[in-house]
Amino acid sequence: MKPSHLFLAALISALHIPALASGPALTVHHDPYCGCCTAWIDYLREEGFAVNSIITPDMGSLKQKLGVPGKLASCHTAVVDGTGQLIEGHAPVSAINKLLQRPHVKGIAVPGMPINSPGMGRMDGTLVTVDFSGRPFSRD
Repeated sequence: MKPSHLFLAALISALHIPALASGPALTVHHDPYCGCCTAWIDYLREEGFAVNSIITPDMGSLKQKLGVPGKLASCHTAVVDGTGQLIEGHAPVSAINKLLQRPHVKGIAVPGMPINSPGMGRMDGTLVTVDFSGRPFSRD
């Protein structure tokens, strides 16, 4: 977290003022036994997103219903409330913000569980987020 954000978080905490989300709320569907999903949710909340966490035992059926391409699947799927856009896997906030500016893009994905993604470790500049057609969408 940036130093200015740390100061603001401390001030909000001290004054008991609820934090405001930086973007629309996300509904994250995840397996009940996946720790990295919880870590990604924590990351989103630290970055100012409101997150509704839903434990979903049959992620495969949910992904199929939502239209997540099988080759781009990861361990959790987020739906942007209000737009229906999808975020598959450990996408960084920079890619999510870019998605929110492009309402014509159905979804983005970080396929698999790359070690250099939010919730899976420190980002090292090699993470590539793709759109649902598999084309590179952003690099972090």
